[in-house]
Amino acid sequence: MLKGMWTEDEFYFKGDFYRINGGWVKPKPISQPHPEIFQGGNSKAARRMASRVSDWYFMNGNTVEGVREQIEEVSALARQEGRKVKFGLNAFALVRDSEVAAHEVLREIIEQADVEAVHGFGEAVKHAGSSTRERQGMWANSNFSDLVQYNDGFKSGLIGTAEQVADKIRQFYEVGVDLILCGFLHYSDDLSAFGQDVIPLVRQTAARRVSSSELVRV
Repeated sequence: MLKGMWTEDEFYFKGDFYRINGGWVKPKPISQPHPEIFQGGNSKAARRMASRVSDWYFMNGNTVEGVREQIEEVSALARQEGRKVKFGLNAFALVRDSEVAAHEVLREIIEQADVEAVHGFGEAVKHAGSSTRERQGMWANSNFSDLVQYNDGFKSGLIGTAEQVADKIRQFYEVGVDLILCGFLHYSDDLSAFGQDVIPLVRQTAARRVSSSELVRV
């Protein structure tokens, strides 16, 4: 529907949940043929959908292996559709002078979290994906500590010294991550420090990017 509304002067659509009769959007987007489609989700249905129609598949925070598994599956499905999908990842960055100091800040964040709010969020999302055939969805394996950062950002492990965080970013890049959306504790200070201390280290070492063919298990 988005693509149709963005590209056609009059758009018609009839589906199970939506109907559009002569819909239009003006002015049209500057991006051609249309803006890129970003999609979240972790269920099998979401992965199949991303392979068919989305330009980006955005993942909750996860380990390198967990991320690799999702990229492998979506890449294989997209290849069957004659398409390529780019991949984004949520993360929470805690960069400090030592790994111990970074994890101490993480501990404090979790200890000071609003317990009622976190449990409320957990209850609201625990059934995400339960309506799908495979019963697999986002936050399916998230505990209290994970849910303190709503998109499982702690799971991505960008926590430690600048060198450790840069190395973890390179690992994600090597398995196919194209973009990392980072959250920060103290936005103004931590963001500028991240740009000064971490990004140069990432750029210094050229990562070996796994090709899409390697991500497809034969």
